[in-house]
Amino acid sequence: MTSLVHTLRQRFADQLVSVTQVLEEVTVELPSQYLLDASQILRDAAEFQFDMLIDLCGVDYADYGLVQWVTEAATDEGFSRGVEQGAQQQRILDWDKPRFAVVYHLLSTTLNQRLRLRVFCEQDPLWLDSVVTIWESANWYEREAYDLYGILFRGHPDMRRLLTDYGFIGHPFRKDFPLSGQVEMRYDAKQQRVIYEPVNIEPRVLVPKVGRRDNRYLGEGE
Repeated sequence: MTSLVHTLRQRFADQLVSVTQVLEEVTVELPSQYLLDASQILRDAAEFQFDMLIDLCGVDYADYGLVQWVTEAATDEGFSRGVEQGAQQQRILDWDKPRFAVVYHLLSTTLNQRLRLRVFCEQDPLWLDSVVTIWESANWYEREAYDLYGILFRGHPDMRRLLTDYGFIGHPFRKDFPLSGQVEMRYDAKQQRVIYEPVNIEPRVLVPKVGRRDNRYLGEGE
């Protein structure tokens, strides 16, 4: 992995935002304008040969580094884990990058090495170049990222929603999309049909139920 990091820094010296290695996993961050050229090199260059796109997904970094609850104060029983709206937030990490990014997981079946590539969407509306012409497996992945996050891919052959219903409004994996959805449906006996109406559930943040004792985190002899 160390040799891969060195090779990446040499090959993309003027284009890299960062390249890091954590837990034997290598992550590269590139500006969006270099995505297509860099992807072509990562696939075709003899020192990389990333011939397979394993996965592609969107990421929403809204409120990244902010927490509305502290785990040390979380209860481990009962149903009183709701945090009311307006609860005080705590910042545990500074963040100055764009809100949305796309992450590509690449595999070289020849060299048996993996790479994570991250590209931020730096403009609004959200646009990135499609990599379908480089890795055909990106087709449905990019449609999924558009459907769930609203990220558009320039040059995609069929940029339609993939998972949500016809006429669906919004992008359900965005962090500001309510967990209860925007609309709810019910059968109206008088009208004898299914009707849609705004959700009447007030959203709130749930504090996770925490199990404090975990043998994986106990020292020897404890």
